[in-house]
Amino acid sequence: MYIDPTRYTARPTDDRIPQELAIYDRLEELSIPYVRVDHDHADTIRFCEEVEKVLGAKICKNLFLCNRQQTDFYLLLMPGDKPFKTKFLSAQLGCSRLSFADDGHMRDCLQTIPGSVSALELLFDAGHRVKLIIDKELMADEYISGHPGISTSTLRLRREDFLRFVESTGHAPVYIDLPDPRKE
Repeated sequence: MYIDPTRYTARPTDDRIPQELAIYDRLEELSIPYVRVDHDHADTIRFCEEVEKVLGAKICKNLFLCNRQQTDFYLLLMPGDKPFKTKFLSAQLGCSRLSFADDGHMRDCLQTIPGSVSALELLFDAGHRVKLIIDKELMADEYISGHPGISTSTLRLRREDFLRFVESTGHAPVYIDLPDPRKE
């Protein structure tokens, strides 16, 4: 697993996918500073922990979920080390049991693929099909990190700047308080 030890504060100059470039465009439009780390596809918790060391911030867990009918979609942001139990989220949202949405819905709604989803891709949800759900515990951190359209880079943004980016997409976060199943 390769992680570039350099922490960049500007957009990349090499070839990148259009979704990633669009996210950098929006960040620049909003004058939002960020720190970027480039790496191989971050597809395991262990690898993400190594990226966190270089980035200087924790990477949050981003889960793309849907209801049984696959008509309602949710993007849940929560602390990366906190276990997820769907029953707690379903109860707080007052909906039937949620499950992971499939690749097709992720591509259609957020123009991304599994392993790369983050709230930065809400930029592509022009139809506002996805509801952003944030575990309040995540708001205690100074930074929120996410992939810019692809899991070969990770961006660290100040919490307030991250929320400003999300709000610029027309998505108002819903804050919930997920219990930690390890403490039950």
